[in-house]
This record gives sequence, C-alpha cells and structure tokens, in this order.
Amino acid sequence: MQYRKLGKTGLCVSEIGLGGEWLERHSREEVEQVVARCEERGINILDCWMSEPNVRTNIGKALAGRREKWYIQGHIGSTWQNGQYVRTRELEPVKIAFEDLLNRLGTDYIDLGMIHFVDEPAEFHRIMEGEFYRYVKQLKEEGRIHHIGLSTHNPAVGKLAAESGEIEMFLFSVNPAFDMLPATEHLDDYFAERYEENLGGIDPKRAELYRICERNQVGITVMKGYAGGRLFSANRSPFGVALTPVQCIHYALTRPSVASIMVGFDTVEHVEEAVAYETATMEEKDYASILAKAPRHGYYGQCTYCGHCAPCPAGIDIAMVNKLYDLATMQEQVPDTLTAHYKQLTANADACIGCRGCESRCPFGVRIAERMVKTREKFGQGVSSCQR
Repeated sequence: MQYRKLGKTGLCVSEIGLGGEWLERHSREEVEQVVARCEERGINILDCWMSEPNVRTNIGKALAGRREKWYIQGHIGSTWQNGQYVRTRELEPVKIAFEDLLNRLGTDYIDLGMIHFVDEPAEFHRIMEGEFYRYVKQLKEEGRIHHIGLSTHNPAVGKLAAESGEIEMFLFSVNPAFDMLPATEHLDDYFAERYEENLGGIDPKRAELYRICERNQVGITVMKGYAGGRLFSANRSPFGVALTPVQCIHYALTRPSVASIMVGFDTVEHVEEAVAYETATMEEKDYASILAKAPRHGYYGQCTYCGHCAPCPAGIDIAMVNKLYDLATMQEQVPDTLTAHYKQLTANADACIGCRGCESRCPFGVRIAERMVKTREKFGQGVSSCQR
C-alpha cells in the first residue's frame, strides 16, 4: 500500500480508503471481516458519514483494540431522527449525533471532522458565519476532532472551502463521468495525452478546483469513484465503454491534491479488487486509451445511491430501492432473491406519495418519483401514487 499526505493536515493516509456506506446492510461479523481485511492490506482511513446506529456500532466493534491504526473521517450534521437519516444544521440533533458517533465507535476523538454535505455556496457561507461552524471549531479546540473537513459534490463549494483558510481538506465526488465536458466536445482531443500530464479534458471549474487545492495544500479524499458501479458496464456507463476498479481508482488518484479514494466495500473480495491497484501494471491502470475510444459521453440524472435524498416522509430507503431497481434492470428476469429483498424492505416504491422532496435534495438531478413508478412496474406491484 502506498501512502500520501492529506494536504497540510500532516496525516499520511493510504491511497485506498474504506468508504463505510455499504457496511450498513451487513452483520457485525461481516463488518469485522471487511475492516480486518482492509487493515491487513494496509488501509488506514475510513469514512463514516452514516447516522444509522447499528452500522456505527458494528464499525466500532471492528475497530476495538486497533483504533490507533485508523484515521476516521466522521461527519457532523448527519443525524438519525425517527428511524431515518436526516441532514441538518440544527445544533441540538447535531450534537447528539456527534456524541453518538464517538460512543458507538468507541473513541474520544475523530481525526477528520467533516461538515456534512454542503452543496450550495449560500449554505456554505451560512455555515461558516454561524453557530454551526463555531461548534465545529470548538470541537477542534477541545481536541475532539483533530482537523476540520467538509463533504461536497459541488466544485463551487469546494473552491470556497479551499480558499477559506479554515477547511483543511474535503471529501469530493471524482470520476471520469463527473469530470468530463459535455458530449458536444471532441473527446479524441481530450485524451490525446495522459490525464496526469494534461488536464485539458476536465470541466474548467473542476480543473480550477484541483489547482487551487494543490496550491493551498488542501487535501482531497474521493467519494463516488466508481459512479455507483455504472462505470464497470458498457451498457450502463455514460461513455458506452466499461472501466475496471483499477482504472477508476487510478483516475481519481491522478487528480491534483487527491490523497485517498474511499471505496465502498461489501465483501472482502471487493477489498481485494481495489487493493489490486497497488500491484497493477501501467497498462492495467490506463483509463485514457479506453475513454478515448468511447462512443458517447455524458453524465446526469443517474442514481449513485449516496442517500442524500433522505429523509422520505413515507419511510422509503430510496437509495436501496434505486439500487435494487438498477440490479433488476440488468437482467431479463428479476431473480426471486432480488424480489424477496425488495419486498422485505420496511417501505418500498409502493409507499411513494410523489411529493418529490427527495428530488430537491439529490445532488445529481435524479427523477426519483419516476423511478419509483418504474420500480413498482419492474417488481410487479401495479400503479404508484406518483402517477395519480
């Protein structure tokens, strides 16, 4: 495993990290297996943005006796209310959730205290000028967080953070689909040279953000490096070509100021697929020649299962419903096991009331209400209230 300095935090983190999101659906034993395998392979940083209590407890049990071997990227503003994830800036639930995070992880500090999910410049200013940031700064002064970070999908917010002098690093969505210019541009020109040598193919705002971070020594950890797995399939990829986990990891790690990519692991096999990057050849890592031959390009409106659509007034786990729907559409006939998993959800697409509140929170413009209708049809449950 190779290690990189995370900006001016001074932390030396593994270039492949553990994104904890998909551990939510696993038992304590399975979580412990994944965490142990990560540690065996040299991974030393994990991201825990999830507020769901059980996964926090399971991760804490897995870290017992080995806390000092890990850098924890813990989120402030991700709360659990009425059995659902709620992003909020209200201090009372924020404080409760932070204490819960410490208690369940079995630690008295978080290495990287992340201001959770800020995607609008106006919100960034409200946070930094108000009581929320004062609380975060107090946590740092008390030693309960060691560094102040932030998570965002918006390069404009990333730029504000990188120039603020207050945010030391941030978690940002990076993959080829998010970085490229629209399909009307000439891809062959973009990929004439390797990306690590020429950033000309990246959207100017994102290219500027990477340069600012490099200049200001603001480190980046990466989320959405696989685009929810879509980049692994030519049929589902916006480019019309398939990439490998190694190629996606290499793309992220060749962006300026990127220190680590947080990969979501369901199983120990997924850990092995990611750490194979460390021994891969340059030919195996090369994404540029693959994308240069892509028949199409563009990315918008597809779910990456990030969970920011929550909370749902009907109690639907929207990210999981979307994931099951996408898995179902990849097969001619929906497997019984998939149908059973779908029907075992506390609330599925049948419960959708079509309010579209989730759509206002989605960073990627997904038409969630329409997908709920399609999900009902796919799993054979008739007409959703979204159509009424």
